[in-house]
Amino acid sequence: MNSSTLPILVLYYSRHGATRKLAEFIGQGIDSVAGCEARLRTVPAVSTVSEASEPEVPGTGAPYVELRDLEECAGLALGSPTRFGNMAAAMKYFWDGTSSQWLSGTLAGKPACVFTSTGSLHGGQESTLLSMMLPLLHHGMLLLGIPYTQAELMTTSTGGTPYGASHWSGVSGTQPISADTRALAISLGQRLAQTAIKLRSA
Repeated sequence: MNSSTLPILVLYYSRHGATRKLAEFIGQGIDSVAGCEARLRTVPAVSTVSEASEPEVPGTGAPYVELRDLEECAGLALGSPTRFGNMAAAMKYFWDGTSSQWLSGTLAGKPACVFTSTGSLHGGQESTLLSMMLPLLHHGMLLLGIPYTQAELMTTSTGGTPYGASHWSGVSGTQPISADTRALAISLGQRLAQTAIKLRSA
């Protein structure tokens, strides 16, 4: 990444790979916008007593997020699988440790969007997206959704909402990402990156 490229953080948690795949499509959308580059990061799983339970470096996939990623990013896409209509504990655990960044306004004024994957079609996609918006609002971020000018919102049968990109992975987690969902995720990444550029140049 050169010094003139805006880093856009794609921060996600994924257990079975579906949310990770959505993150990659959002990253693809970000990378398609000249002057922006996606930075994919994840968070470690936590135990039932809410302590980090993974090694310091993940065996596969994106590196773990560091607080400096929040400081360096020009925008943020946040993703989590649904846990009873809410974000996963691992993602909540990470945000619970960002008080210093909240106090200093690290994320204030930066654009953000959210995305999710669920095992059941009516398993809380929209409430999970809304739950992820809450800490971002407290951090002063500017939230973006998907406008209905994106035609796939009217045709998708596997997820996709105006609140953010979503995917129905099926109970076994093997339901493939549909063409509509892929298009919505890529367009959301593009919209985030384009907004970051506009805000930076304003």
